[in-house]
Amino acid sequence: MNKPFIIGIAGGSGSGKTFFLKCFLEHFTDDEVCLVSQDDYYIPVAHNMTKEENKLYNFDLPATIDHAHFEEDIANLINGEAILKKEYTFNNPDAVPRVLEIKPAPIMIVEGLFILHFKKISEMLDLKIFIEADYDIALQRRLKRDLIERGYSHDDVMYKWLNHVIPAYEEFLLPYRNECDKVIENNSHEAEDIICVTEAISKELREKLF
Repeated sequence: MNKPFIIGIAGGSGSGKTFFLKCFLEHFTDDEVCLVSQDDYYIPVAHNMTKEENKLYNFDLPATIDHAHFEEDIANLINGEAILKKEYTFNNPDAVPRVLEIKPAPIMIVEGLFILHFKKISEMLDLKIFIEADYDIALQRRLKRDLIERGYSHDDVMYKWLNHVIPAYEEFLLPYRNECDKVIENNSHEAEDIICVTEAISKELREKLF
C-alpha cells in the first residue's frame, strides 16, 4: 500500500472538533479512512486517584500522553499494519474500555490537542487543520458536556477550565495556529455550517487522492 495521506486535526476543548470529525468521516467509507485519536493514549492514572486528586490532576499537559506509543502506532499504520488500542474512558475507573482495531487506509486522520506540539507527529502530517472557537462559546460547550455527560460539578469544570484548559491551549496549541493549512472558526450553533465545511474539504481530497 502507498503511504497514506495524513490529516492532522487539532482544536482546543469546546472547539467542536468531535462534531467536525463526525461530519468529516461520513464522507468516506471505512476502507478509505482511519482515525487515530490522541485521547486513546492518555497514561492511565484515574484508578489510583481520589475524586479530589482527579479534580486537581492536570490532564491538559503533553506529559499525560504516551506520545512514544502514539508515534509508534501512527508509524505502523503508515507501514500498512493494523493496530490494537484500548479506548480511552475519560478517567472513569468503572468503565470497561473496548479494544479498538484500527486498520490502515489511504487517508489517515490524526487528531488531538498536542499533535502539532509533538514534533515527530507534526512532521508526518500532509494537511493540518486547526479548529477554533471563541473562549466563551468553547466554555459553554465544555460545561454542557462535562456537567451532563461526565457528571462533573460546575466548580470542578471551571477550576479545570481556568487552571488547566486555557493555559495548555495557549502554550501547546495556539502557537501552531499559523502553520496550519486550514483554520476553521467554529462559533456557529448551526450544524449545517460545519457540514458544509467538511463537504468542501472532502470533495477537494477526493479530487486529489481518488
